[in-house]
Amino acid sequence: MDEALARAQALVDEYGQELASALPSGAEIFDAHVHLGQDIDGFSGGYDDLLALNARYGISRCFMFCLDEPDRHPAFRAANDRTLAYAKRSGGVLIPFVRLDLGEQPIEEAIRCLDLGARGIKLHPRAQRFLLNDERLAPVFALAAERRVPILIHGGRGLPPIASELAALVDRYPEAQLIIAHGGIADLPALAERFAGKAGVFFDTSVWSPIDLLSVFRVFSPEQIVYASDFPYGQQPSSLLIALRTAKASGLDEEDLRAMLAGNANRIAAGEPPLEPTPPKGGETFSQPMAFARIHQYLSMATPLLWTRQPDTVGVIGLALNACYDRDGHVDERERIKELLTAARELWRLLPEVNDEPDQRIISRMTFRLIHLADILAVTPETAEPVQDKRARSKRVDKAKATAAKLGA
Repeated sequence: MDEALARAQALVDEYGQELASALPSGAEIFDAHVHLGQDIDGFSGGYDDLLALNARYGISRCFMFCLDEPDRHPAFRAANDRTLAYAKRSGGVLIPFVRLDLGEQPIEEAIRCLDLGARGIKLHPRAQRFLLNDERLAPVFALAAERRVPILIHGGRGLPPIASELAALVDRYPEAQLIIAHGGIADLPALAERFAGKAGVFFDTSVWSPIDLLSVFRVFSPEQIVYASDFPYGQQPSSLLIALRTAKASGLDEEDLRAMLAGNANRIAAGEPPLEPTPPKGGETFSQPMAFARIHQYLSMATPLLWTRQPDTVGVIGLALNACYDRDGHVDERERIKELLTAARELWRLLPEVNDEPDQRIISRMTFRLIHLADILAVTPETAEPVQDKRARSKRVDKAKATAAKLGA
């Protein structure tokens, strides 16, 4: 197991080293969504681990808040105190948000933490079991508007439609800037209808599907998007890689990339008014070489199996690997995907043999990291024209020239 994990980690590290060439020169990176603490689901985010990741990947600052902690009662008070302590210890690198439970003195806890230095509010309707039409939300938004602090709210899986209720709150309290996490994928079409082009409403990039993120860039302005990893759930280098490759595939230029990576979040952190949104740049349609489409399909099937730590009884990695042999001309990227998937298959085969729960988690997490990197490459292949396509085009051009010469003779 150790040897397979070491090979997988070395492969992941190679992609981390490549990020420098994908970033705009001298670009700042601000991570708008990280957690520290211990979640009741078993995940944990350590202070030293986060600071080491920030240093390695050049991340200057983060919006930071606690997880759904075992000692969250009452009112996340103990966890919020740890958040404030982490922020103080970081010397300004970690910007603390107070996490609230609407059922346990949310306004009192918010005021307490804001007075102690918190710079934002975190809400999680799925974890804390409330709907967006809950009347207890209005005082929270009113306080955020009064204090001029942002609210970051979960907008990912496990939610009913949220757009209309959020729109009512934003209309009522426009001074409270809003960050909708995970690209708002829980209700993306309705959120786009309500908030596309809406200054002061932002969407973070912490999603695992590159297709989702391409959709986010299609409907929202570059001035509305903030980079986010969702550490410890989101990991590097895939978090930065998915944001950069989907942004570039969507047509964002260097100025847009700088805004997404740090500029928009810096304005939120400074309490500055948001920029007026420009039109979105993503395309209405998505084109992909057929082999990569097949790879993406199989890897999407692999993801829930890994999340539930099941063996690959369907053989989806084998199917994805077979698709890598398609002779479509994209040789380099297919080889890179094949290398990632070969390492992932080797690790995944170990999972049924491991009985220790922490080891199971390590194996499934690393396998998913490899598969996620492969999927990002498959959905956002380099735009260079395949060799066969170039040859075919050259023959068409030569034939056209010959026909034109005959017609002119």
